[in-house]
Amino acid sequence: MSAPADSVLTLRDLEGWHFAGTALAVLGHPIGHSLSPRMHHAALAALARKDSQYATWRYFRFDIDPADLSRALPLFHARGFLGLNLTVPHKVLAVPELGEIDRAAQEVGATNTLVRTSHGWKGFNTDGYGLAAALHETLHRPLRGAHVLILGAGGAARGAVVECIQSDCASLAISNRTPQNLAGLLRDLALLAHRHGIPIESYPARPLRAGTLVINATSAGLKPDDPLPIDLAALQPPPAGVFDMIYNPAETPLLRQARALGVPAANGLAMLVHQGAKALEHWTGIPAARHAPVMAAALQERSPT
Repeated sequence: MSAPADSVLTLRDLEGWHFAGTALAVLGHPIGHSLSPRMHHAALAALARKDSQYATWRYFRFDIDPADLSRALPLFHARGFLGLNLTVPHKVLAVPELGEIDRAAQEVGATNTLVRTSHGWKGFNTDGYGLAAALHETLHRPLRGAHVLILGAGGAARGAVVECIQSDCASLAISNRTPQNLAGLLRDLALLAHRHGIPIESYPARPLRAGTLVINATSAGLKPDDPLPIDLAALQPPPAGVFDMIYNPAETPLLRQARALGVPAANGLAMLVHQGAKALEHWTGIPAARHAPVMAAALQERSPT
């Protein structure tokens, strides 16, 4: 069977799947809130207007329980899907299930984009690209040569740390409420940082450097009553910019504080767009820069709620 592209599908739908066109999908648990279908539908429609081969491409969403992921991935391949996006909680869980994984995704330890090969799935991670592109677009700041403070030590933070290191940032500090998680992240990525000659340290063990860019990779701010992940007013010297990976709500308490202090700030919507555009590049071969404006316009038509 096939289904309307805006439906939330399940493993049972996949088991009876029949679709004559080229199928793409995003997998998560839950998945109904995902904005990925909206922006990918817009990009595919734009491609189809210029090239008829994309007229039969569709992007679906599947709610896949983590316990079913190892069964689902081979089934998506058997049913002919060209590519998959993975979101929470599948980015890390999928790694041991893949036949091949890109080096950058290996270093992050997570994958969010799968590309069909003759023998299975190849995994990529486009989150780092999305972060770097969003910082350049919204705050006009490249990661190369930047002093960076990352808040968090989970999967999102790990991806941000790897991207900062690979982009040759000038220095990297990490802050996290749970000391053992922070110690684990520093230990896991110490060798990578050393190979690039990037000083990596915990904060506040060392004072911030002038012109530091603060990146929030925690979930603090998703709920209205969440505490600040860090008190920007207490940072000395003051940060040069604040980027919050959260895009819903559009303005978190951290971003409100940054603006009250006169610090340039941006949410994670542009990161969502650019990581999605890079995923579509992997599937089509068409540069991400061509997809991003269409995807961004699709999301701006209705603010995330």
